[in-house]
Amino acid sequence: MEWFAGGVTLPKGFLASGVAAGIKKVKRDLALIYSEVPAAAAGVFTTNRVKAAPLLVTAARLARGVAQAVVVNSGNANACTGEEGYADALAMARLAATVMKLPEELVLVSSTGVIGQRLPLEKIAAALPAAVAALDVTGHAAAAEAILTTDTVTKEAAVRFSVGGCTCAVGGMAKGSGMIHPNMATMLAFITTDVAIEAALLRRALKEAVDASFNMITVDGDTSTNDMVVVLANGMAGNPKLTAAGPAYADFVAALTAVCTELAKKIARDGEGATRLIEVRVTGAKTLADARLAARAIAGSNLVKAAVFGRDANWGRILCAAGYSGAAFDPAKVAIFIGAEQVAAGGAGLPFSEARASRELAQDPVVITVDFNEGAAAAVAWGCDLTYDYVRINASYRT
Repeated sequence: MEWFAGGVTLPKGFLASGVAAGIKKVKRDLALIYSEVPAAAAGVFTTNRVKAAPLLVTAARLARGVAQAVVVNSGNANACTGEEGYADALAMARLAATVMKLPEELVLVSSTGVIGQRLPLEKIAAALPAAVAALDVTGHAAAAEAILTTDTVTKEAAVRFSVGGCTCAVGGMAKGSGMIHPNMATMLAFITTDVAIEAALLRRALKEAVDASFNMITVDGDTSTNDMVVVLANGMAGNPKLTAAGPAYADFVAALTAVCTELAKKIARDGEGATRLIEVRVTGAKTLADARLAARAIAGSNLVKAAVFGRDANWGRILCAAGYSGAAFDPAKVAIFIGAEQVAAGGAGLPFSEARASRELAQDPVVITVDFNEGAAAAVAWGCDLTYDYVRINASYRT
């Protein structure tokens, strides 16, 4: 597996574009992803009971397991907009399908931005011809820019690998900076691949990848209304079609998980106001579920996040977060490391160098390791420090 530039257009047969529709001020805010042929498709969605209209439309269409294009706008979430908002989401997909000359049911739709405002369909309709005309293998960067909200950087990742003797690729783009928490967050991710795979197996692969990546990041504990991860697999690599688990499927899942993990880490690192990525490694757990519970709780603890920002080696906050996570472990066996500096063993503090620990907390990423010393299971979660700027950004989000 090798990393390449190219994002969603690295896999064969995919084009993308991003244009300014005027939803946001002077920025790209409308993106398209297009496959030259219909693709197997799958998605994972927010666990929030309040779900935005475009998410409902896309989830319903993905039940068929096939799609050919995705249209995404930023600047307006089209969430909590009632029956009118649902009609707007359908209309947005229909407008895109008309310009691209595709069956309407093959177009997925996604939105992100301010909640509670009607979608400016007239602006989207006016911009769609330019977006379709701009579709190109070089359009991945513009598309990645067009889906951003409070993000400070675009987020792309892509790999090439081999399946059944054929060179295949997985590429992706994502957005997310605030309202990020395990079980999906204010984040969107769009993954493309030229691997030939049955839709049901693609759904299984996506769930495996998301559980190890997007569901292991947190910024602020909020789970939003619009979150989705969508994958399209158009089969243009020409590999023997994947229909069951096996070595070839494992290779595909490894590539898919690698791309999802890279995008997830970029989201966590770009948390609103953040200055450093936090990587929490839990080892020695009895089960994977225990390791994941503890890692997510530690990465999501506001007290841990604030301590990282202040470079304060307050290891008690780390152990406390593991304790309320729901993970089963014996506190008297726990060892804790901040970077290379061990700060606790047997569930109690050790004499350690505050200066060395402070230097470790100044690194990017800050690595926190918690060893339960009870088993062989391990998990990794990612978060970011909590800074004064997080409050500044979110105190005036609508204005």
